[in-house]
Amino acid sequence: MARCHKVGQKYINSLFLSSARMVVIVMFMGEYNHTVDTKGRLIIPAKFREALGEEFVVAKGMDGCLFVYSKEEWSLFEKKLIDLPQLTSKESRYFSRYFLSGAAVVELDKQGRILLPSKLREAAALDKDVVLVGVGNRVEIWSKDRWDAVSEGEDLDEIALTLEKLGLSI
Repeated sequence: MARCHKVGQKYINSLFLSSARMVVIVMFMGEYNHTVDTKGRLIIPAKFREALGEEFVVAKGMDGCLFVYSKEEWSLFEKKLIDLPQLTSKESRYFSRYFLSGAAVVELDKQGRILLPSKLREAAALDKDVVLVGVGNRVEIWSKDRWDAVSEGEDLDEIALTLEKLGLSI
């Protein structure tokens, strides 16, 4: 049975597998505007810091953003990549290289900031203004310009049709 609990300012989905065992699934949500300073440091919103922990992983994402995973969630993602047929599938090798080669473990400083590696900043075109977006099991970091272009171009009818095709209704 799944339940959603509010703990402080975050929501935690709890999946009770048995009376003795519970799996906690953290759900990231929300949109936060921040800036990257001249040294490449970025403040992580307090609502995300608690769930991400002191160390977490930042990697190249899809659509021109960066993906941010807790270490636990990253391990699950890594396992999925490793389980792909590496020897027989060129696409599997490509995806593994894409996500793993640029990934970096980052650590929060005392001010709640991380240092984004320059290669990752370049990959996502992060200069100064950025948007951090909670997307379920991960956080995405977007340049403000790219985020505005992506979010302003949303076609709600198309999104609804896609959700229906995936068997989701809201």
